[in-house]
Amino acid sequence: MKRPARKAFVLLVGVGMVLIAGCGGQQASPSVKQSRAIAAENIELKKQLEQRNKEIETLKAQHSEEIKKQTSSLAACQQEKETWKNKAQQNIRDQVKGVLDAVMEDNTRLREENKELKTQIEQLQKKATQGQDVQK
Repeated sequence: MKRPARKAFVLLVGVGMVLIAGCGGQQASPSVKQSRAIAAENIELKKQLEQRNKEIETLKAQHSEEIKKQTSSLAACQQEKETWKNKAQQNIRDQVKGVLDAVMEDNTRLREENKELKTQIEQLQKKATQGQDVQK
């Protein structure tokens, strides 16, 4: 080959090599960039996940504390309800006893009054019978 043809050939081979090297470099470069972006995103996601886990633990603790408070409050309410129920039952017993005592007293008084009235009726009947015997 002559020199100019040789130079052109070398130049052509050199340009081809540069193009081949350049294409390979461009392919590697986005892959590296993508890998770095994915790595950075993974780090950020891990931080977010850790933050969410901390928030979950905090919420669990708050929830547990609230359940304890509500359970305690429920127990106090049930105890108060039982106390009021017992007081109501006692008030009913007291009222019934008071009414029953009054009825029993009235019953006793009325029995005595009935006896007195029966006695008076018998005496009046005796007098009426004696008065009829005297008139005859």
